[in-house]
Amino acid sequence: MLLFVDDLTVIDCSYLCAERGIVGESWIVDIELDGSLNEQSMVLDFGRVKKQIKAIIDRSVDHKLLVPSSHAYTRVTHSDDDESHWVDFMRPEGRSIHLFCPAEAFAYIDAEKVDALTVTDYLRAVIKRELPGNVQGLRLSLRPEAIDGFYYHYTHGLKKHDGNCQRIAHGHRSKIQIALDNIRQPVLEKQWSERWADIYIGSEEDKAEIKRLQRSESAKQLSEATHVGYSYVADQGLFELIVPKSENDFIDSDSTVECIAEFIAAKIKQDHPEQRVRVRAFEGVGKGAIAYA
Repeated sequence: MLLFVDDLTVIDCSYLCAERGIVGESWIVDIELDGSLNEQSMVLDFGRVKKQIKAIIDRSVDHKLLVPSSHAYTRVTHSDDDESHWVDFMRPEGRSIHLFCPAEAFAYIDAEKVDALTVTDYLRAVIKRELPGNVQGLRLSLRPEAIDGFYYHYTHGLKKHDGNCQRIAHGHRSKIQIALDNIRQPVLEKQWSERWADIYIGSEEDKAEIKRLQRSESAKQLSEATHVGYSYVADQGLFELIVPKSENDFIDSDSTVECIAEFIAAKIKQDHPEQRVRVRAFEGVGKGAIAYA
C-alpha cells in the first residue's frame, strides 16, 4: 500500500557549488510511503506524516548551508568544543568562500555535488531511521517551483530573527514581478534576475574587516581586494562569512523580503520618477512582499 503527500513542505536553503558559488534554493518536497497497514488500517497517520517527516526535514536541511563534503574544494575544521565549524570552499581565481558558524548552520552532504538527487539520498537515509516498522519503503522527490517568468537565487542571513533565518548562509529561489503604472515589465524583471543570479545579499551594517574575522588558515591571505566579509552575533552564536566581491550585493537595511522589495522599488523609481512602481518580491515559494514607489 502506498501513502502519498504532495507539497509536504518547502526546503529553503543554500549550497556550495564549484561553478556558481553560494546558491540559494527552494525545493518543494513530495513523499510516498510504502508499507503494510497498522492496527488503525493505515500505513501512517497523515497528521503524523506531516508533523514528523516535516520536522525531520526542517532540522536536517532547512535554513542551512549544504556542503558537498566529498568535493576537492571543501575543507572543514571543528572548533575545540565542536560547537562551531570553519568551512572553506577553495574555488580558484579569487572565488573562494569561507564561513565560521555554529555547527547546526551546516548540513554535510556526502557527495561531490549538492543537487536535488544528492539531497534526496541524504534525507531518505535520515528519515528512514525514524519511521515505524510497518513502513518498508520511502520515495522522496525534491522539485523546484514551476515559474513562468523571471527569478533569481539569493542567499542572506537575518541576525535579528529569533529562528533559523538568523543563519548567515541560507537562501531561496524567488520570482520577481515588476510593474510600472500597473503594466508588467519583463525587461526590468530580466535585469534584476540577472543582477541577482546566485547572489549573496548582505546588509551594510554587517560588513566587517576581513582581518578581524575568525579565519581558518585557508583564509588568512584574503583581503578586501577580492572578497567581502560579514560578521554578526545572533541568538544561536557568532556567524561570519567571506564571499567574492563579484558574487555579492549590498542593501542599506536588513535583507528581509520586505526590505528587498523596497530596495528594488526605490532603485527602479530613480530611473522612472514619473511612473508608479510596484514590486512583488518572493521569498521562496508562495510568499513574499509588495512594495510601491
